[in-house]
Amino acid sequence: MGRKGERGHLKRKPAPKLWPIHRKEAVWTVMSKPGPHSRSSSLPLSLIVRDILGLAKTGKEAKNIISQGKLMVDGKVRRDEHFLVGLMDVVSIVDTKKSYRVLPSKKGLMLHPIKSDEAAVKLYRIEDKTIVKGGKLQLDFHDGTCSLINEGNTQASQDDVYQTLDVLQFSVPEQELLGHTKLANGANAIVIGGKNMGKVGKVTAIEKKPNQKRRDTIVTIEDTDGTEFQTILNFVFILGDKASSISIPEAA
Repeated sequence: MGRKGERGHLKRKPAPKLWPIHRKEAVWTVMSKPGPHSRSSSLPLSLIVRDILGLAKTGKEAKNIISQGKLMVDGKVRRDEHFLVGLMDVVSIVDTKKSYRVLPSKKGLMLHPIKSDEAAVKLYRIEDKTIVKGGKLQLDFHDGTCSLINEGNTQASQDDVYQTLDVLQFSVPEQELLGHTKLANGANAIVIGGKNMGKVGKVTAIEKKPNQKRRDTIVTIEDTDGTEFQTILNFVFILGDKASSISIPEAA
């Protein structure tokens, strides 16, 4: 009988490019499972514990730490070592009370240390929106979650206010809406893909061409040094209206 299902192991060399691991120091690494983020753009929790934070020396030790409920993701305890953690997720260590936010960098995904008050806030990019039963507006986010929006007097007004690729700020884990930032000129943004991944700056131009998909629109961004570079709209994650609403490393 042939094998059914996915393999239970993964070699380091073909592991996702965004994983910040040494490819040649060992043969095997953690095998991820389906989760809220795609495998190519996220990190398994055990990889974070062992390879990035150095809280464990072996996969078995990492599994024990996680199964004991010593790690939280977005304010919720996660006990599955294969749980996928992705962009903007907040990882907190219960014992040390240290928190980190997953951000893009030129080398892949990184864990950026943040203060406890910032760990209670997460940014969500709108990927899609749908009108559901009762005329409510459902927003689908980059991390696989969704939210029903009740603001606005009419269905049309809600649909006009919230556009795809806008970013909402929620408290975690309560999921209380704290703010909304539109994708527009002057907004502060970070690049989440392509050769400019990890760069931060101000959106200065959005060049939409006829018959072009919106996500392929060319965006010009000016960094803190005044240097301009271009990327596509799909690689832009808005951080705030004029300044970032979250802390970011000096050189992401």
